[in-house]
Amino acid sequence: MTANTKLELILEKSLSLPGVKVSREEFLTKVFSKRKGASELREIMEKGPYGAGVTRKEIDNIAKSVIHKRTLTSTSLSFGAGLPGGIAMAGTIPGDVIQFYGIAMRLAQELAYLYGHHDLWLEEHLDTEKARDNILVFLGVMFGVGGSQSAIKFLSSNLSKQVLKKLPQKALTKTLYYPIIKKVLASIGIKLTKDSFAKGVSKVIPVVGGVISGSLTYTTMRPMGKRLAVTLSETLVMTEEEVKKEYYEMRKEFPEIIDIDFEEVEDEEKDKKDISV
Repeated sequence: MTANTKLELILEKSLSLPGVKVSREEFLTKVFSKRKGASELREIMEKGPYGAGVTRKEIDNIAKSVIHKRTLTSTSLSFGAGLPGGIAMAGTIPGDVIQFYGIAMRLAQELAYLYGHHDLWLEEHLDTEKARDNILVFLGVMFGVGGSQSAIKFLSSNLSKQVLKKLPQKALTKTLYYPIIKKVLASIGIKLTKDSFAKGVSKVIPVVGGVISGSLTYTTMRPMGKRLAVTLSETLVMTEEEVKKEYYEMRKEFPEIIDIDFEEVEDEEKDKKDISV
């Protein structure tokens, strides 16, 4: 089994775990119901927290709390999986890795919703591939895969939405998402093989192995979440010029992605405004 195939299988198994798929409405309601009134909460659902007037600082603070919570959850589960030693090691590694990626994906969705993304599972029966692609790009940022940060910054912008809405989803997957996803799968797949070995070695000695395994998880999950949160936070205040800059940075990393003529897009938008006036 190749590293890519192994990772895809783990992601599929992780997504099937209870609680990994996050409902945007349920999550935002839980976060903001005690902080905001009913009318403000409705606006948050409609426009996203930042669009509804929640300050960037408040969103960043909530993100830190969510990252801390998910890190502790993953660490405690990893510690538990590390307790059996010797022969039991072979049975615990897959479950430990799957839960780690499951929590990473849950954290990615929660942070995305905090920073204004739409519900990935709103039309689950129609578009699971799109949801999976988005989560993989989020994971790319979390793992520090080159080009992923620029991809998120571009894809999260209003400018990209104007450009990309003209393309069918299949064309969009081939011309934009696929090169990014391909690199993310390759990069994380290699890391997965190395990390699985490290976690496996840590579990040979009971109890001590649990502490080492939990420590490895803690020192990994927290910076992963922080990296994604910082990237998403920056998307809230980006100018169009900064968005274009990120697109060109992304092109350096993924030269095969779709070529966008921003001047043509801007001319079309200007013509639409002139007609409406």
